[in-house]
Amino acid sequence: MSFSTYKFVAIEGNIGAGKTSFATKFANDYNCRLILEQFADNPFLPKFYAEPEKHAFPLELSFLAERYHQLKNQLLKQDIFKPAIISDYYFLKSLIFAKANLNDDEYKLYSKLFHIINDSLPKPDLFVYLYHDIERLQKNIKNRGRVYEQNISNDYLLKIQTAYFDFMKQLSDLHIVIVDVNNIDFVNNQRQYEQLTDIINQPYKIGITRITA
Repeated sequence: MSFSTYKFVAIEGNIGAGKTSFATKFANDYNCRLILEQFADNPFLPKFYAEPEKHAFPLELSFLAERYHQLKNQLLKQDIFKPAIISDYYFLKSLIFAKANLNDDEYKLYSKLFHIINDSLPKPDLFVYLYHDIERLQKNIKNRGRVYEQNISNDYLLKIQTAYFDFMKQLSDLHIVIVDVNNIDFVNNQRQYEQLTDIINQPYKIGITRITA
C-alpha cells in the first residue's frame, strides 16, 4: 500500500490513546518513515509521577530538548524510498503538557523557550487526535502495565485532555482531525484499523474536523 495524501502526519492523543501502536502499524503498512517519541529512558518520568511538583520542570525541559533534537534530525532528512513520515507525537505536545504540569512562572519561562525553537521545525500536513474517554484511557494504561503510570488519576487525564482541546482550537493553520475511537479496537481488529486508516487517507480542509470511527 502507498500513502501520498500527506507528507507528514502527526498522531496525537492523551496518555494511553494508542498513538504508538497505530503509528507503527500505519508506517509498516504504508511504507512511511516512523518517528516515535523517546521517553522510556527519561530519568525524570518515574520521579515526576511520584513527586509531580518537584520534578515537573526538569521533566518538561528534558522532553523539550529531546523532542526538538529528534524531530530536527528526522524531519529534515530526505528518503526517496519513504518520502512520507508519520510520528506518534507533535512538538506542540511539549507546550500542552507544560501548561498542565508547571506553575505560572515556570510555564512563562518554558513557553518563551518553546516558541524560540518551534518555528524552526516543519508543521505536520495532518494532525490526528485519537480521542478516548477517561475510562477507556485508564483501561489501556492498566493493560500496558508501565509501573510508573498505574497511579495516574482521572483528574490528571482530564486535565491533559482539556489542554489538548484548548490548544487545538488555536491551531487555525493546520488540518486537524479529531477521531472518536472509543468504539473501535484498531490494535486487534484489522477491519476497524482499516476504517481508521481510511479516515486518515482523506483530504481535509484547514481547521478542525470531528469524526466518530
